[in-house]
Amino acid sequence: MRSISLFSGCGGLDLGLHEAGFKTVLASDSEKLCAATWRQGMPSTPFLVGRIGTLTRAEIIAALGGKIGEIDLVAGGPPCPPFSKSRFYRKDMPRALEDPNGWETINGYLSMLDWVRPRAFILENVKGLAYKVHSSALETIIERAEKLGYNVSTGVLNAADFGVAQIRERCFVVGSLDAKVTLPLPTHSREPKSGLLPWVNTGEVLHDLDTEENAGDEGHFAGGQHHDLLRQVPPGDNYLYFTEKRGHPSPRFKWRGRYWSFLLKLSPDLPSWTIQARRSNNMGPFHWRNRILRISEIKRLQTFPDEFELAGTIEQQWRQIGNAVPPMLAAAVGRSVAEAIGAELRDAA
Repeated sequence: MRSISLFSGCGGLDLGLHEAGFKTVLASDSEKLCAATWRQGMPSTPFLVGRIGTLTRAEIIAALGGKIGEIDLVAGGPPCPPFSKSRFYRKDMPRALEDPNGWETINGYLSMLDWVRPRAFILENVKGLAYKVHSSALETIIERAEKLGYNVSTGVLNAADFGVAQIRERCFVVGSLDAKVTLPLPTHSREPKSGLLPWVNTGEVLHDLDTEENAGDEGHFAGGQHHDLLRQVPPGDNYLYFTEKRGHPSPRFKWRGRYWSFLLKLSPDLPSWTIQARRSNNMGPFHWRNRILRISEIKRLQTFPDEFELAGTIEQQWRQIGNAVPPMLAAAVGRSVAEAIGAELRDAA
């Protein structure tokens, strides 16, 4: 099944879709660095570099060899800042479709559906897209997709519920020209019941990467001026450990006076919290050994293959992985879409 990838990043969504039976015939992103990553891992896939608002239908046709042909899927996750939780605290900045970048990316995605007319689509974004305050944006996406003939479904999925060792909630908007797509049901649970498996913990996926040989690696110092405090934070806790409300004898911080991820430390007995796109020395999650995670470790937490290569510096590689959809979650959504398309084929037969 042929798919077009938008806002492709390093290809996390696409790696999962390949597992579900799709083949990316064209990818696109505004960052040249992402194109370099694709050339390393998926060199045969044509890659257009440019903002989606500047891409034309003629460029799409040319990149596909002169004709669009039948496209089974368009998939992509428009950049999330306009819909992120952090925008609630930035009253000086526009939100959702009032943000010019938010409008350009969403409008560009929907224009691609009109140009290409895929049999199905997947649009992924942060959980904030589903918030009531952003309802007009979600309604715009649904209404325009329905006008193009798509049956649309929406939902928020947690990567941890699908075998990813990371609590990462994302909003998915999916549609099909015929059979309605049913988003996948969880395979894992915090409290397993009815045949569900328990959440996968960080200790299970990182244990072999944290050996005595590399325990003293330089370049992963965490906590900055608060490193000594980080060492005192119990695994699975954060700066709130040092607040009066938590009963600390010598409080250092006010309750909810910092971002949740400040001095946030992983526990080997729990899934990770969301891996952010920015590598920081005081905003976690950090390893329970009081250091910044390594690229090899965040790849594991995002379910990328160990051998997956990324272009750029450590910070640039981190941003690419942190922005990506975990391939394991993408595969689950992709299988649901493939099943709906399969139903269409059976009906047609």
